[in-house]
Amino acid sequence: MNILTEYIQTELIVKNSRFLSELLPCENQAAARSIIKSQKSKYSDATHVVHAFVLGAAGEILGMSDDGEPSGTAGRPALDVLKGIGCTNTLLTITRWFGGTLLGTGGLVKAYGACAKQVLAAASAGGLFEELVQKTPFSFNADYTLYQTVKCVMDQFRVSDVSEQFGVDVTVTGRLRTDEYGSFSARLKDISCGRINI
Repeated sequence: MNILTEYIQTELIVKNSRFLSELLPCENQAAARSIIKSQKSKYSDATHVVHAFVLGAAGEILGMSDDGEPSGTAGRPALDVLKGIGCTNTLLTITRWFGGTLLGTGGLVKAYGACAKQVLAAASAGGLFEELVQKTPFSFNADYTLYQTVKCVMDQFRVSDVSEQFGVDVTVTGRLRTDEYGSFSARLKDISCGRINI
């Protein structure tokens, strides 16, 4: 499974209707609800704000909405495209401003499917997907004499979301690939003669 690493958007005009497709990283249903609510508020002048999402380590949590379009003509085609590329933790919103010409149910399915394919192709071409790997949060304290050595060790591992707080000593928090956790912990203990406990 792949996950989206960055926000991306594309636009499509179909018979004067404007479609804005936005792909957003999203880790859980609460975040999805919050993003969808924000999108609807942001685009209050739009006719529809359709969404589809795939969440969970195996892509097992699915959601979609036609947001007033005829049933099955908007959210379902968008979700089918999302599922088809094998991604997870990804939310797609497609905002439509009606252009005066009815597209019909077949036209809507085609338009929403095309919007989903277009934004996903742009994300793939931009290298915005990466393999989903389990990450484990970590935290440790290090004294200032070890700080530079600790930074060098961290550069040898795939850590993310790192935060450092400087007080009596340095408190470091972040996330690390789960498969590297044991090695990382052992390396920190080694360089600190057992003083750093992750």
